[in-house]
Amino acid sequence: MEKLTGKWLAAVSGGPDSMALTAMCLQEGIDIEAAHVNYHHRKEADEEEAYVRSFCMLHGIECHVLSVKEPEKGNFEAAARKIRYDFFAETVRKRNCRGVLVAHQEDDLIETYLMQEEKNLVPEYYGLKESVMYGSLLVKRPLLSHTKKELEEYCERNGIRYFVDQTNFSDEYTRNRIRHETVEKLNRFERDMILREIRQKNAVMQERRCRVGTMIRGDKVSLKQYRMLSEEDRFALLRMTADDPGNRISLSFIREIDDIICKKDDFVIRVKNRNIVQDKGYFFMADLPKEYCDVYESVSELTRQKRRYYRIEAGEPGVNAVTTEASDYPLKIRSFRPGDVIRMRYGRKQVARFFVDRHIPLYLRETWPVVENAQGNIILVPGLGCDVAHFSIKPDFNVIQCSLSDEGENEDYVGRKGHKEDSGQ
Repeated sequence: MEKLTGKWLAAVSGGPDSMALTAMCLQEGIDIEAAHVNYHHRKEADEEEAYVRSFCMLHGIECHVLSVKEPEKGNFEAAARKIRYDFFAETVRKRNCRGVLVAHQEDDLIETYLMQEEKNLVPEYYGLKESVMYGSLLVKRPLLSHTKKELEEYCERNGIRYFVDQTNFSDEYTRNRIRHETVEKLNRFERDMILREIRQKNAVMQERRCRVGTMIRGDKVSLKQYRMLSEEDRFALLRMTADDPGNRISLSFIREIDDIICKKDDFVIRVKNRNIVQDKGYFFMADLPKEYCDVYESVSELTRQKRRYYRIEAGEPGVNAVTTEASDYPLKIRSFRPGDVIRMRYGRKQVARFFVDRHIPLYLRETWPVVENAQGNIILVPGLGCDVAHFSIKPDFNVIQCSLSDEGENEDYVGRKGHKEDSGQ
């Protein structure tokens, strides 16, 4: 095992892999502290914790233990992993360690790759990386060149006791089934062929990511350039733009996203908790709230305010301007709602119709501000104008809609002067 400098946190479950890791660190003179998580998920859990504590005490290793109740119903493995790695990150920070060492080995690497293939995923990396980041936590896997059998033999040869998780024998989990039906039956030649395949795929992926990554500028991608790429390059670019390292997008969903981007000129595509949106010939990721509403009690509160989707500036005649009276307060600046109507000098105007007429991108319609007075009337739609009752040549303030696609400081999507014919005058 590689000799590491500095102090490290070792994840020690009590199984053969983590016990071998801990013993090898001691053998190599690596400065470590131990971290153990007891989920109380199995009847042997307390015995395993006691053993890890005693082993660490015997060898002068500082041991940190997190005792948690079994995660709530749902995906136990995912919940347990988050609890575990959050604990590692906090301990590394408090103890000033360089990172955490985890005992993933060659069998885990091959199992992960075969799971990726079976689920038809487009991963960031095939198999397991030797070093990865979990937020700000450095996670190292120094045992990827060792098989599980080799680690078990190491423990037995050195008289190191270890526990075997009985749930590993169940085929309830996909990983266990792949392990028992495939990985455990592989000979050395077959393993080396799979490992070579993994290296080749990662090399191709890395080359592709470097090439298409140059197309991401300011977190945005040109629709025109995207549509000129090969399918493989488009999929790689989508992964770099939209994927979440902790929760991969399936290949089938990437195909759906790609089909929309290639065929539609305006779209909002929900991807987990974010959206892929189009604006001004580019697509990019955006966080879109379901609704926002800011309340202002008086005109004095409206001086030079700045929010994510709009900003308030000094009054200047135009399609972003409004004049208010005391009876209008409290005043609301909120997101557009279907059915919103404003009374212009030429009659009632559906705000949704304004969006269509001006070709406002779909994602901006969800966050477009409207100004509503205390009587529940919409008195201003930025870019369209104020209603007939709130126009004057000396307006109190301007509300400027902001576009998320602009570089640096957000600028208004519809110009400040706008179209004079749409204003309340």
